[in-house]
Amino acid sequence: MKNHLSRFLLLLSFTGLSSCVQQHAENGMPVQDRADRAFQSARIHTELAAEYYYRGQLEVAIEEVNEALKAQSNYAPAYSVLGLINMNLNEDGKALENFERAIRMAPRNSEIHNNYGWFLCQRFPQRMDDAISHFMVAAKDPLYPTPEMSFTNAGVCETKRQKYTEAQLFFQNALSIKSSYSPAIIGLIDIDFQRGNLTDAKSKLSQFLQNNTSTAESLLMAIKIERALGNQLAVDSYNFQLQKHFPESKEAAAIREGRIK
Repeated sequence: MKNHLSRFLLLLSFTGLSSCVQQHAENGMPVQDRADRAFQSARIHTELAAEYYYRGQLEVAIEEVNEALKAQSNYAPAYSVLGLINMNLNEDGKALENFERAIRMAPRNSEIHNNYGWFLCQRFPQRMDDAISHFMVAAKDPLYPTPEMSFTNAGVCETKRQKYTEAQLFFQNALSIKSSYSPAIIGLIDIDFQRGNLTDAKSKLSQFLQNNTSTAESLLMAIKIERALGNQLAVDSYNFQLQKHFPESKEAAAIREGRIK
């Protein structure tokens, strides 16, 4: 399942600039205006970096992060995006450093907590409790626009360590906020699958596919279920849909590379 950190767009939270007495620089531009321009430049370049990151254009994403940090060297969201890029490049040491720097700079930024939690969940299983804590900081922030994402991420991570009861509660919390949130629905189906309840998993997934647009995650889940049931024709059909409609997805790549058993 994707980092929802899923194929959703990265939502960046930004802190405002504190008010101050306006002073003038030697070039005649007010100091506050210069600070505002630096902040806006850092914000725009960080948003561009996030877009390029999700398109898989990592070199361009890094260039945009560098431009953001040139504009404002202490812009925390830029370090968070850089952490995601490092994670994608399997540079976990650099990713850890950048996420920790981002958290120190903006300890109340819920999007950074969500991203950092995802990184810890995926790369440091011994720090799973820390990951869940970061997700909860984001999920319980009344100003965070996508708490269902953080609850779902927590559910995914609890599923990874086979704490299915806890995972189920997190997914249900996500659905109580947004009843149609597909990553949480797929998360609940995955619990049935991992518990060996293949008939229930197939039934629930069939209902989901009838009422919702297919996603790379749902098609991969279908492949795993049908493979476990020994239905090779169904496996081939779902794989065809996955490769046709989501060829650039990590799910499609995992199938092509034989990483899904």
